[in-house]
Amino acid sequence: MNKKYQEMAQQIVDAVGGSENVVSVTHCMTRLRFNLKDMSIPKDDEIKNIAGVLGTARSGGQYQIIIGQTVNEVYDAVTVVGNLTEAAPINENIDNVKSEPKKLTWKSVGNTILNKIAGSLTPLIPMLIAASMFKMLVAVLGPTMLNVISVHSDLYQLFSFVGDAGFYFFPIAIGYTAAKQFNTSPILGIFLGAIMLDPGLVKIVAAGKPFTVYGIPMHLTNYASSVLPILLSVWIMSYIERFFNKHITAALRTILAPTLTIAIMLPLALCVLGPLGGFVGEYVSKGIISFGQLGGVAAIIGVGLIGALWELLVITGMHLVMISAMITIVAQTGHDNFIILGSLAASFAVAGMSLGAALRLKDKKEKSLAFGYFIANFVGGVTEPGLYGIAIKYRRPFIGMMIGGFVGGIYAAIMHVSGYVIVPVANFMSLTAYVGGSTANLINGIISAAIALIVAAIATYIIGVEPKTK
Repeated sequence: MNKKYQEMAQQIVDAVGGSENVVSVTHCMTRLRFNLKDMSIPKDDEIKNIAGVLGTARSGGQYQIIIGQTVNEVYDAVTVVGNLTEAAPINENIDNVKSEPKKLTWKSVGNTILNKIAGSLTPLIPMLIAASMFKMLVAVLGPTMLNVISVHSDLYQLFSFVGDAGFYFFPIAIGYTAAKQFNTSPILGIFLGAIMLDPGLVKIVAAGKPFTVYGIPMHLTNYASSVLPILLSVWIMSYIERFFNKHITAALRTILAPTLTIAIMLPLALCVLGPLGGFVGEYVSKGIISFGQLGGVAAIIGVGLIGALWELLVITGMHLVMISAMITIVAQTGHDNFIILGSLAASFAVAGMSLGAALRLKDKKEKSLAFGYFIANFVGGVTEPGLYGIAIKYRRPFIGMMIGGFVGGIYAAIMHVSGYVIVPVANFMSLTAYVGGSTANLINGIISAAIALIVAAIATYIIGVEPKTK
């Protein structure tokens, strides 16, 4: 038996009161599920501090220890070291026992929302890392850096579409993980994400002509790489599917429940929930852009706000309004001294946050992942692994990232830096956006990025990553 699992299993058995306190133990896809004689013995904080334990829960009379992907190995070790009887794995979604209603507070609501977002995004980190590595290889080996492979070579094209696929089809992957979070059909979650990315819908959006769903006008929105639209849609779908499963007779449920669920979700997802991020983003983005039109101190603060809030806009898909405005400004004037400054500072702040987290984290696996996110960002130009794997997962680093983006953006604005090129990557090569003006412009642009990275790293390290030692 793997020594690591054996030691972990022994700590778990001891923490739940030893074998004599265990009536039975089984597991599902991610959790050890104990039926205990005395539920007061396990101390949640102590068990959460065991290396490899992701969390605990008490539901349906069981004491549950969340392990994750290695639950099978840990379960086998627990039954051996505790001399316990093995049981067959059970379905993941059995926690339908009603618990005592918790008092609703702003904090509890906020934590619930963040937990659902984190629970939906964290399982996708392996996909994001793999896609990021391929995109990094394209950036490093392609003509922009080492020029080892041509843009027309099969290898370049292969790495490009493999890297892009991990992000373009994000809604489909989130459709699955969000469905697991909201206890609804994962297959329908995938189907809903696929509908949002269907080539037919993409063509309708690209054509720009009015389109209706059951006569309801549909806002023309591109959902590629988006997060919020599918999360909201799966959340609402979970209630609709449960309604039909409850009220349709078993003989017709298999056919009618999924069909009616999707039929109702079409106008809700495509006309209301999907475009919601775009609607909010339009007003938020235009509000920030208005700072730039005021000039002076207001414009400086506006750049800082872009640096601080850019990644939040990316998560919700709101940043597209900013990008459209940036393209228009550069096309008309040949340069931009507002949006480019904040967005570049924000990208380097994500790298800084990843570096600060890597230096602060104690768990070797999490530390190495954080360093990987830093490299994927700084060299490969992909911010999503750090954003979802650190900022969303641990929450505290989000503050460090925002501070770094704000300070870096403020410096660029004070020094009257201008961006002359829209560079479609977020790695160190994006600093070429400042080429085209004076040498001082390029130097101050580089300093701005360095400030964003260093401040975000220091702020993240000081604020901390985990609320308690793991």
